[in-house]
Amino acid sequence: MKRYLYFVTFVAALGSLLFGFETGVINGTIFYVAQYFGLSPAMKGFVVSVALIGCVIGALFVGKPADLYGRRYILRYMALFFLISMLMTGLATNLWMFIIGRFIGGLAVGGASVVTPMYISEVAPPKLRGRLVATAQFAIVLGILVSFFSNFIIDSMGGGENKWRWMFLFGVIPSIVFFVLLFFVQRSPRWLVKTGRIDEAREALLRVNNIADPDVLIKEIQDSLDNEVLTHYSVLFRKPYFKLVLIGIGVGMFNQLSGINIVNYYSTDIFREAGFSGESAFYQTVLIGITNLIFTIVGMSLIDKFGRKFLLYAGGIGMPVFLGMFSWAYLSGNTNGYILLISMLGFIAFFAASQGTVIWVILSEMFPNNIRARGSAIGSFSHWFFNALNSWVFPVVVVSIGTGYAFLFFGIATVLSLVFYHFALVETKGKSLEEIEKIVLGSNR
Repeated sequence: MKRYLYFVTFVAALGSLLFGFETGVINGTIFYVAQYFGLSPAMKGFVVSVALIGCVIGALFVGKPADLYGRRYILRYMALFFLISMLMTGLATNLWMFIIGRFIGGLAVGGASVVTPMYISEVAPPKLRGRLVATAQFAIVLGILVSFFSNFIIDSMGGGENKWRWMFLFGVIPSIVFFVLLFFVQRSPRWLVKTGRIDEAREALLRVNNIADPDVLIKEIQDSLDNEVLTHYSVLFRKPYFKLVLIGIGVGMFNQLSGINIVNYYSTDIFREAGFSGESAFYQTVLIGITNLIFTIVGMSLIDKFGRKFLLYAGGIGMPVFLGMFSWAYLSGNTNGYILLISMLGFIAFFAASQGTVIWVILSEMFPNNIRARGSAIGSFSHWFFNALNSWVFPVVVVSIGTGYAFLFFGIATVLSLVFYHFALVETKGKSLEEIEKIVLGSNR
């Protein structure tokens, strides 16, 4: 049972690895892409954020197809989108071909950000769900690190003005692997129950859950379903679901207002601006990726022991300290030495062990069976909307008021997130999705 459960988790998480690679690869390439195409600061921001526009659209509209055709089916299309994106950006003959490739990659990332954790949460038993869904975040971080490291290696090998092309084309390999392996995983048992395929659902549950009588769980899933809610979007904006939708939007928003993806997209440029050499900036970005990976593992090891809210509280206390240090270094002009790197690594460590590990777990389990795909899609839409907004305006903000004030804003927003998490979220550690549903609906009626 466990071997197959880990296999389907691994395969689904490859979608998150590609999500991370697509997110991180622009960090090391944007400097060369901007030079190659002669981009202005505003256009540079657009080239970074056009993928995020795709993410917003992909996240917002993937919920309904995932309900109609199943999680596994949609992930196959996301794998093809990843492949097309890597080929178009790596082989782009003009700026608009590059931009369209980035947009298609964004659609894949947005869709995968919803469907991957949702699929894992629906196949995982309660006692392992936190860690297994957090595997998606681990894969995102690993994908980011792979992109940072491959960018560093390719950059150090030379290759002239076209080296950025190989940085994108490296992503072709995992895209193909992801697509092929998706033909060897089962459908989500909860999706099978929703579509009336009870015998298949029973078999699927037995393959991934160590339960004596799957019919008991099937009955709980059936009791949680409501045909009107399943088929109408309007119910999301009525009690008891509307408050959950607003909470999902808040979770996505505060995750991005921490500034995490500004670091993922622009850290190399930030270190260059501070006076570091190009090679040193790449090296420090790789250190950021390694730190992110290590502390994501820390978060994964703690999430099912101490709970989701404990990790969020710890991150909400630690992140503002290091964001404040980073802001102070820029505002005071003290950017020499290692203060910037220490501040950045400290911020990344607290983020990875808290919000980074927890966000996709929360969005995959906080919504009832009736609306999980659509609710998760709205929460992910919020994540990508604020991600795109941040990334688009950041280069302009830096030119206007400076990097220090931008990171000061992120620090203040992270403090405010503590208040939101305390009052808006319930602890879900160790509970089945159906038990969580009873709690959240009971508190939001």
